[in-house]
Amino acid sequence: MTTTLPDPDDPTRPTGHACVQSYLASLDNSPGVYRMLDAQARVLYVGKARSLKKRVSNYAKPSGHSPRIARMISETASMMFLTTRTETEALLLEQNLIKQLKPRYNVLLRDDKSFPNILITTGHPFPQITKHRGAKTTKGAYFGPFASAGAVNRTLNQLQKVFLLRTCTDAVFEGRTRPCLLFQIKRCSAPCVDRISRADYAQTVRDAERFLQGKTTGVQEALARDMEAASDAMEFERAAALRDRIRALTQVQSVQGINPRGVAEADVVALHMEGGQACVQVFFIRANQNWGNRDYYPRTGAGADEAEVLQAFLGQFYDNKQPPRLVLLSHDIEDRALMEEALSHKAGRKVSVLLPLRGEKAELVSGAARNARESLARKMSETAAQGKLLSGLAEAFALDAPPRRIEVYDNSHIQGTNAVGAMIVAGPEGFVKSQYRKFNIRGDDLTPGDDFGMMKEVLTRRFQRLLKEDPDRKGDTWPDLLLIDGGAGQVSAVAQIMNDLGVADIPMIGVAKGIDRDAGKEEFHRPGTRPFALRHNDPVLYFTQRLRDEAHRFAIGTHRAKRAKAVGATPLDEIPGVGATRKRALLSHFGSAKAVSRAGLADLKAVDGISDSLAESIYGFFHERG
Repeated sequence: MTTTLPDPDDPTRPTGHACVQSYLASLDNSPGVYRMLDAQARVLYVGKARSLKKRVSNYAKPSGHSPRIARMISETASMMFLTTRTETEALLLEQNLIKQLKPRYNVLLRDDKSFPNILITTGHPFPQITKHRGAKTTKGAYFGPFASAGAVNRTLNQLQKVFLLRTCTDAVFEGRTRPCLLFQIKRCSAPCVDRISRADYAQTVRDAERFLQGKTTGVQEALARDMEAASDAMEFERAAALRDRIRALTQVQSVQGINPRGVAEADVVALHMEGGQACVQVFFIRANQNWGNRDYYPRTGAGADEAEVLQAFLGQFYDNKQPPRLVLLSHDIEDRALMEEALSHKAGRKVSVLLPLRGEKAELVSGAARNARESLARKMSETAAQGKLLSGLAEAFALDAPPRRIEVYDNSHIQGTNAVGAMIVAGPEGFVKSQYRKFNIRGDDLTPGDDFGMMKEVLTRRFQRLLKEDPDRKGDTWPDLLLIDGGAGQVSAVAQIMNDLGVADIPMIGVAKGIDRDAGKEEFHRPGTRPFALRHNDPVLYFTQRLRDEAHRFAIGTHRAKRAKAVGATPLDEIPGVGATRKRALLSHFGSAKAVSRAGLADLKAVDGISDSLAESIYGFFHERG
């Protein structure tokens, strides 16, 4: 059941409590999700209810609400409802809508990236161990999640010392004729050139999997027995190698930090709130080991309490992640049993959500809570410093107010080839990397190296999209300030572009290198004004340098990635049906793409994995091109 919105141009339509009251007659006690909207039909709040009628009737009361809820009700001009079969479905739908609509009065998880895992592949005589992020489409055993790429890299680095498993790709493995550097520094057993038997390598793979499953004691005992046997047999070189592996294994365990004995698999979720801001610290316990932690700073919905913040965080955090068997909380939530049911439904097995009061679990939560408190203190300090810089920026450049969103643009190319444009975003909380954007320059009519033409294409695409998506500038994606890497010429060109697009009211500043192109001697340009400089030790000068350098770093990195991809490209990439595996098979068989193009039909059919029909397609592709 979904309501029909009232006519926004109707001056007699009720608002606030009267608006909410007007919907009660059409509601029943079904579970579902409701949305509260303002006069412009913007979603203010999304909530779920066991009984829609009872929940909405609470909002219809004129008193007894917190200041936050009272403000929300006063702005409500219409509502929408959707019934569900169960309250669990309502909870899941509520969190999906919150992430999609980002209502102002909801608690919102702003950073929701996926986590990396360690993957040990299958389907190869000598499996590879590697870092993996994203969908688990590759066949193999996955271990994780780890809190960050750094946590994975540190663990992989130590595991290489212990188990000597290969990290190279299958293509590199097949092409080796002698051991690589990793073998020389004792990080790989060189299975590519038969320096280890298949059986012995398989045993090290099993040992690595047992370690990642938390069975470290058995692995160490087995290595110790092998070391003693090697020593008794006077195989001192092998005994020394095993000794080094045992030391490395001990080091892996020591750097893990927290290694709970009684908690095999859990997420420890602790919340600290202060000054209207919140930090949620999540520790990942897997295989009785600490696989890292990450802090989050959810938007608190302008006054939500601990129970609401933590419940909303859990729902959104596990929306696209597999929950563990145990979730340990620092604060109780409103519907703990319902959250357990929803997470169990998602995981396909029992998930327990606990609020431990004593013992090892309580100690884990206490440690996470301490981290949350310290992280929030650092964040608030950094935010205060960032606020001073933005205020200084507004004063130095005569802006009406400190900017909430700064967009910095830069281009990168080599004599016009592999040209890319880059945009970075900064605001009160520093760099907003989730908002960074790259632009592959498409203009076929551009003169190679035409920086003005590239900037015109980038800005035109950026602001045409903004005008289409948010023409009234009601959202938070419109910039308050543009920074351009360049002087008077670039600023004049950009001003003309912005004027043609009808957005000339957005302030812009050009940052030119200045005399001798030395850092610290930058000149700043604004349309219609003379260039000026800032004091050599002015914090605002350092701030603008960091903004420009970050844009330059992002642009260079994007360009290099595009160039590297182009270097590895071959005509085989254009043939339908030839993916990475068949491309490797063809190159391995013939040696080069040119040799493939010259091959006869019978020769193409002889390649493993190439069917007769695909061989005909490949032959026809090159024959027609010729």
